[in-house]
Amino acid sequence: MGPLYRRVQRKVEQGEAIEGLSVGVRPVPDLLHKHGPMTVPQMGRAQAISRQFVQRMVNDAAARGLVESIPNPAHQRSSLIRLTPGGDLTDADVRTCVRVPGEMLKLFDHVDVN
Repeated sequence: MGPLYRRVQRKVEQGEAIEGLSVGVRPVPDLLHKHGPMTVPQMGRAQAISRQFVQRMVNDAAARGLVESIPNPAHQRSSLIRLTPGGDLTDADVRTCVRVPGEMLKLFDHVDVN
């Protein structure tokens, strides 16, 4: 998975968008996947960026259906942001998604990405 990840990362660094997500929006689902539901201020502190910037990125992610706001039992005015449900993927689907990149990497092992 590492070599495939690095190749994709290089393409992203070269400015090619993945599924239309801006570079600023991508960390939102990543953070929520790693840490579970978080408030916008918590995400800002975790990334050392302003709450206002995070709010804009959360709004963009919400407009794309990636995240949603839920009530925060610890703070009435600061909602928790969580990932939306992942759809109807089965365990077999996930296993296939893990296996296929490895097989693709074997097929393209000889291709120079530079």
